Amino acid sequence: MTRVKNLLAAASCFALIAGCGEGTSTSTSEAKDEITQEASVTKAESLIAFEKFTLDNGLSVVMHIDKSDPVVAVALTSHVGSAREIPGRTGFAHLFEHLLFLESENLGKGGLDKMSARIGGSGANGSTSRDRTNYFQTVPKDALEKMIWAEADKIGYFINTVTAPVLAKEKQVVKNEKRQSVDNQPYGHSFYVIDKNLYPEGHPYNWQVIGSLEDLQAATLDDVKTFFRRWYVPNNVTLSIAGDFDPKKAREWVEKYFGEIPRGEDINPLEKQPAVLNETKTLFYEDNFARTPQLLMAWPSVPLYHPDSYALDVLVSLLSEGKKAPLNTVLIDDKKLTTTLFMFNRHSEVAGQAMLGVRALDGVKLDDVNAALDEAFAKFEADGISEKDLERIKTQAEVNFFNGIQSVLGKAFSLAQYDIFADDPAFIDQDIKNIQAVTKDDVMRVYEKYLKGKNHIALSTVPKGKTDLMLAGSVQADIVEEQIVQGAEETFDASVTAEYERTPSNFDRTVEPPYGPEPALAVPSVWEDALSNGLKIYGVEDNELPLVGFDLTIEGGQLLDDLNKVGVANLVGELMNKGTANKTVAELEETIESLGASIDVSAGAESIRISGSTLARNFDATMALVEEMLLEPRWDAEEFDLAKLRVLNQLEQSRANPNAIANNEFAALIYGDDHIFAKNILGSKESVEAITLDDLKAYHAAYLSPSVARMHFVGDVERSQTLEALVGLNQKWAAKDVTIPTYAAPSAPEASKVYFYDVPGAKQSVFRFGYPAPLRGDDDYYASTVMNYRLGGGGFASQFTQQLREGKGYTYGIGSGFAGTKRRGTFTIFSGVRSNVTLEAATLVRDIMRDYGTGFNEQDLEVTKGFQLKSKTRAFETLNAKLGLLRNISGFGLPYDYVLSENDIVRSLTVEKVKGLTDQYIKPDQMIYLIVGDAETQLERMSELGFGDPVLLNGGE
Repeated sequence: MTRVKNLLAAASCFALIAGCGEGTSTSTSEAKDEITQEASVTKAESLIAFEKFTLDNGLSVVMHIDKSDPVVAVALTSHVGSAREIPGRTGFAHLFEHLLFLESENLGKGGLDKMSARIGGSGANGSTSRDRTNYFQTVPKDALEKMIWAEADKIGYFINTVTAPVLAKEKQVVKNEKRQSVDNQPYGHSFYVIDKNLYPEGHPYNWQVIGSLEDLQAATLDDVKTFFRRWYVPNNVTLSIAGDFDPKKAREWVEKYFGEIPRGEDINPLEKQPAVLNETKTLFYEDNFARTPQLLMAWPSVPLYHPDSYALDVLVSLLSEGKKAPLNTVLIDDKKLTTTLFMFNRHSEVAGQAMLGVRALDGVKLDDVNAALDEAFAKFEADGISEKDLERIKTQAEVNFFNGIQSVLGKAFSLAQYDIFADDPAFIDQDIKNIQAVTKDDVMRVYEKYLKGKNHIALSTVPKGKTDLMLAGSVQADIVEEQIVQGAEETFDASVTAEYERTPSNFDRTVEPPYGPEPALAVPSVWEDALSNGLKIYGVEDNELPLVGFDLTIEGGQLLDDLNKVGVANLVGELMNKGTANKTVAELEETIESLGASIDVSAGAESIRISGSTLARNFDATMALVEEMLLEPRWDAEEFDLAKLRVLNQLEQSRANPNAIANNEFAALIYGDDHIFAKNILGSKESVEAITLDDLKAYHAAYLSPSVARMHFVGDVERSQTLEALVGLNQKWAAKDVTIPTYAAPSAPEASKVYFYDVPGAKQSVFRFGYPAPLRGDDDYYASTVMNYRLGGGGFASQFTQQLREGKGYTYGIGSGFAGTKRRGTFTIFSGVRSNVTLEAATLVRDIMRDYGTGFNEQDLEVTKGFQLKSKTRAFETLNAKLGLLRNISGFGLPYDYVLSENDIVRSLTVEKVKGLTDQYIKPDQMIYLIVGDAETQLERMSELGFGDPVLLNGGE
């Protein structure tokens, strides 16, 4: 993703795509205070106003006050990523992303994860890039001192707790993450091949952030501890705090908990090391999971914040985004070689690369794709750049900036990003100016300098046995595929307690700091109205940012599809995005983007939704476009054919994706052949091919009615302006009678049964275990979701995660949940486990469910209540969160303050009530057990689960 599309580089960077004496304050000498004060910088005029100071030990602290919600985000960012590793010892930075959440000297076993559950923390996680590792969480404001205490423990009081068994277990977790995100995914090895060939041996970007299985397995305890002591030191860390807090108190706490941690060795910045290619390298590999070929290309470019990086970001947007973009025009519209292409810049600290990917249609030769790319570039050169397109991109940059800082966590990320990589949190102001300063000449200059005719990497990824589709002259890439060997993994006991001499401190750090004053839960003020045509309107005014978020939800969706022609609703949504009676696709896109808006129409299982956002100053114009898109679709025949082609390609690709297979097969098992929800909303190859444009027009004319619709608005717009903007829609959109079909509710199995779908060579087994469960409106629905918190809904607070991930190292992630609407309800357990423990993992899941009710105790109840009640403080922080509130109110007839009623349900829970809910709704012996994995090694073993012989759902295609 380019920085132009997501200006807040920190937000995109940090989101990649897991995992963290006496209580009196110590005195600070006057001399020390003077030094700190002199180092303090306050920038009230910056786009994100901040205060920055540096402790004597080198810790950089950046604070931002935002009192819009009673929450605080804390992010600890270490300036160490995979680039600081050495060949043969890769993956260490990412390994510490995991380890630092597990235990520390003063938090004890469970570490920050355990504390997060008690204090109502949300989003406790971490991420690692080539250049930094971060740990972050948003907490109620009364827990800020606790968080500062806990984050200090990561840096100064952690490494002694890492034992050989803990390291062995976490190696298995990371290996499972690699299997899940790389080895078991279509095209999963692509970036490994690109980086290995773009950067020479020894270059810090030659290896992947996650490292290699071999390096992880070879890592010793001494290796890991040495790496930590070198890089996780105060003078290599930024602590950013954003939200509703007293900065003076926060500064005192930072001094107290971080101040005595020793400074580490001086760390020199890495020199810039741009990639240099003396020739174009053309490579290929055969992919076990890919169903269609993909061409991925990479050119050496520039590092983060390089003067040319801004024009390069604009360039990739112009080349690839929107109907008029030359890559889309030539490859999708004209030659119909693909429906999926992407282009982005990867600007990292010491080097950069421009990336272009094309996922071709089934059977398309990548030589034809390559020739079409040359044609698209030639078209770009011939057509040039319009000033209008350039300004449109800059307007989108403004919108994406505001979207990126809706949450205090987004603000904290931004401050840390600029502090570390630009040496100034206020660089965000210059960053925006640099984008706005890009000219047409700049864009053409960087095109000529970095892309046109330049040496690059070209990787063909083709399905097994289809090397005829690869680029001519391609050389086979060197990829090591893990073999599935039963019993190959080492055993360990992660419960072993570490023995060590405690790190000294000048006060008792084992005493957890107290809570501050309890924050009040402020429920947004909701207004409600209705138009004369029957459309119901709900809104929340919020002027924190100059943005408005909206959605129009129309009941029906897939429910109104014919069982024999599923896919119509989905295509209706697709085509409503493709122009209007008065605007071509390109004209509509340009109009939307020039307003700083986004508008998207999509179909779901029970509704069609038009959703988006806009700059507040352009609200009226955006609503006029929503009206036009809703009432006057273009119904372009060529766009219809392209949409069908796109859906067929999605269906083809999903046939070898284990998670997609699991979702489809689980729905079929839950609902049965005669239920619409058993069908993929995209349809099937046969149904999509049979759909005509007249089918879409008929659906639109019959089913899209204000009588079954409701509209929601959140943001910087008043009720009166909202209603005024809808006058035209009220006059032109006439109500009609719409009857939503009803289907018989599926029944839970009388006895558990195991089903197996064969994906030969799968490195993981994907689990979907569950059964039909309560609907959203049922009396016990919310209480059941709370009951599930300690079973599988609470992340690291859940038994599934603690036993399968933390105890056994079987999986990277596992969870369970109740998902209910007005018409659907399921309880589902979902995970991906390493293939050679499929039976063992499934058995453990079954046993945890059987024991959950009898083992639930007062401590479990206390943790559950603490999280459920305290975490609500950030329930309405963003526009999307408030839109979700309105959708729940309008969709389920809930009171405006239903969240308070939910809190009453939580407070009234007892251990006995939870046990009763468990007995009623957790049914390990009346459940569907679906496994998607390698049948050759795992199918027969599943008969030992105790539910009879497994049913093989396919022939291993």
